[in-house]
Amino acid sequence: MDWITKSKQVLALLSLLLLVNSCSISYKFNGASINYDKTKTITIADFPIKSGFYVYAPLATKFNDDLKDIFIRQTRLRLAPRSGDMNIEGEIIGYQQLNKSVKADGYASETELRITINVRFVNNADHSKDFEQQFTAFRNYDSTQMLTAVQDQLITEMTKEITEQIFNATVANW
Repeated sequence: MDWITKSKQVLALLSLLLLVNSCSISYKFNGASINYDKTKTITIADFPIKSGFYVYAPLATKFNDDLKDIFIRQTRLRLAPRSGDMNIEGEIIGYQQLNKSVKADGYASETELRITINVRFVNNADHSKDFEQQFTAFRNYDSTQMLTAVQDQLITEMTKEITEQIFNATVANW
């Protein structure tokens, strides 16, 4: 009888160890769901401005820097100059001002600044996740202000929003 009790205790202990070993909880605070065994590098090409409308030259540099920065800060991926495990490329296809609301005197009271980015994403570890998609952000500002007075602040906000959208679409699987 004593050996039966000891056998049950050993069996229970082994079962508990097996259960603890097989269960694990993983937290990712950045939202990225990347298999780092298969994916180690990312190539992010510079996005040129191909907008047929008004062009603001610093936009391309700001957007390109912000896009690379979000992947460097929030993942363990290394930037590769070409042929990465993941590839992101595209172009800035829209930079527009639109009148949003009109006052009683017929003049615009609010103007919208809109940026549209076309993105092509290739995941060489899993081509089922490849896509081409457009991402857009916009901000409204008072029409009594000159665009040059608010442009840098609005671009900072919009590039942050668009780079987060791209990050979520490519590696966060939201």
